[in-house]
Amino acid sequence: MKITPNKLNTYLLFKLPSAYFTGVRTRYIDKEKCVVTVKHRWVNQNPFKSMFWAVQGMAAELTTGALVMQEIKESGERISMLVANNQASFVKKATGKITFVCTDGAQVREVIKKAIETGEGQTLWMHAKGTNADGIEVSNFKFEWTLKLKS
Repeated sequence: MKITPNKLNTYLLFKLPSAYFTGVRTRYIDKEKCVVTVKHRWVNQNPFKSMFWAVQGMAAELTTGALVMQEIKESGERISMLVANNQASFVKKATGKITFVCTDGAQVREVIKKAIETGEGQTLWMHAKGTNADGIEVSNFKFEWTLKLKS
């Protein structure tokens, strides 16, 4: 079964309802890139009338995690995945529609291949950049994923 934006959005509804109800939605995914959007609304705002940082984090993490999930599925192996660390920087108030993009698909493939070949756990840092409707960066996230073959 291929991972598609609709399947990821349904997954959010049942497995990560806080992301779903705050408006996080996958718009595009292929082997190289994942695009997720979230619109600033009352339900996801902070007291300063911009998008709460954690909502941005959920959208950003989904861009990276969806690429990892997709490559694990493609490998046919049972591989665990977990975020070990993350870093974030906030450049501008997040209002309107924010689009997060991760283009680290090739890096994920290499790390999963190495995990399968060596049988050892692997880590990789993935990046997700959030921009507003004008293409101006509002936030930048980095997630350190750990990947390990399940016994």
